[in-house]
Amino acid sequence: MSYSRLQSDQDRRSCWVCFATEEDDRSAQWVRPCRCRGTAKWVHQTCLQRWVDEKQKGNSTVKVACPQCNTEYLILFPKLGPVVYVMDIIDRVIYKMCPFVADGIFIGTVYWTMVTYGAVTVMQVLGHKEGLNVMEQADPLFLLIGLPTIPLMLVLGKMVRWEDYVLRLWRKHSSKLPLLNYLFPDEHSRMSRVPADTVTLTDPISATRVLCGALIMPTIATIVGKLMFGLVQSNFQRTLLGGIAFIAIKGVLKIYYKQQQYLRQANRVIKDYEEVGESSATATPTSEDGAATNEG
Repeated sequence: MSYSRLQSDQDRRSCWVCFATEEDDRSAQWVRPCRCRGTAKWVHQTCLQRWVDEKQKGNSTVKVACPQCNTEYLILFPKLGPVVYVMDIIDRVIYKMCPFVADGIFIGTVYWTMVTYGAVTVMQVLGHKEGLNVMEQADPLFLLIGLPTIPLMLVLGKMVRWEDYVLRLWRKHSSKLPLLNYLFPDEHSRMSRVPADTVTLTDPISATRVLCGALIMPTIATIVGKLMFGLVQSNFQRTLLGGIAFIAIKGVLKIYYKQQQYLRQANRVIKDYEEVGESSATATPTSEDGAATNEG
C-alpha cells in the first residue's frame, strides 16, 4: 500500500518552476527534459521556456543544462527559409568577427597615433624644416617602424627610476662623505631609528603619470634647452642638453625631497595618550591650591 502510494506521488506531475500541479491547470503542456526523478522530473513547457530565456539572455546559441543533474536540454527550432537561413549565417559570422575587428581598429588607432606623435617629436627636436627634410629623405618603411618607437622608448625611459639607486647609495655612504652633509645640512640628520622599508623608495607611479610625463618630455626638453642653452645653434643639441639638464635637476630635487621624508619618518615620536578628563582633573587641583593659597 505504501509502495503504491509512493509510486503515485512520484508519477504526479508538479512543475519545479512554478510548483503547480496537473489539477491547477489541465491545459498546460508538460515536458520531462532531463534525467531527474521525483518532484524535479516534470516542468511546464512555458515555465521552462521562460527559464531558458533568462539563462540565454537573448543569445539562442547558448547551451542550457538542468541545474540539478546537469543534463543539457535538447532545444529544437523550426526550419528556416533559405533567405532567413542565409541571414542567420551572416549574423553569426558578424557576431564572431566583431571582437577581432574592434581589436584591429583599436591597435591601428594606437599605432597611427604613435606614428603621428613620433613625427611631431622629430620636428620639435630637430626643428620644423630640418625635421621634415630628414623624414622626406628617409625610407618610408624605416619611418613606419622607427616613428612609433619614439613614444615607446620615452615611456620605457620614464619607467627607469635611477633616483632610487642614487638614494640608496646616499643613505648607505652619506656618513662616509662629509661633503654631502655639508651641502645638504639637516638638523635631523642623526636618525633615532631606521624606519622599515615597507614601500619602495619612491611613491607608486600610476600608469597615467608615467604616460603623461613621458609624452610631455620632448616639449619640456625643448623649452629648457631654449632657456638654458640659447647660444647653441643646433636644435637637436640644444634640446638634448635641455632634456639632460631637466632630468638632472628634477632627479636631485626628488632625491633631496625623498631623503627629507625618510628622515622625518626616522625621527617621529609617538606621544602618550591623554584623556580629556585627566587633563582637566590635573588642572583643577592646581586652581584649588592656588585659591587656598590666596585664602590663606
